[in-house]
Amino acid sequence: MQLVLAPAYYTNMFVFPAPFMTSSGGGVQRPEYLLTCVAPDMATPSPVTPETPFEPSKPPVIEGFSPSIYSNPEGFKEKFLRKTRENPMVPIGCLGTAAALTYGLYCFHRGHSQRSQLMMRTRIAAQGFTVAAILLGLAASAMKSRP
Repeated sequence: MQLVLAPAYYTNMFVFPAPFMTSSGGGVQRPEYLLTCVAPDMATPSPVTPETPFEPSKPPVIEGFSPSIYSNPEGFKEKFLRKTRENPMVPIGCLGTAAALTYGLYCFHRGHSQRSQLMMRTRIAAQGFTVAAILLGLAASAMKSRP
């Protein structure tokens, strides 16, 4: 016996073969199979139609779900200041990385290869500091959100 799924417009419905007997000319009965449709929650299968038509310009309304936890959307400046207050080490690391890169490129342009190499190594250390600050900030916020 093989289970076959119903078309996509039916919900919670499965089509499966149900045996029944037919007689061929000489009175001998042989099993035939009829596709039977079973819907546990509907008496007759019918396509599911949404209660309200779908509008692509509006987000879907889901009961008990709010698309944003903030009543007014945050701008770039407000979000940047909030994130900086939450984890001030990340912007410090980014500024250190940018400063080391800029000074290293300046030294390279001037021909001070030893100082340029030192600044490139400093840049790598500052990048590592920034990544560590991001990971520690994520871990701290995850621990804070636990009940």
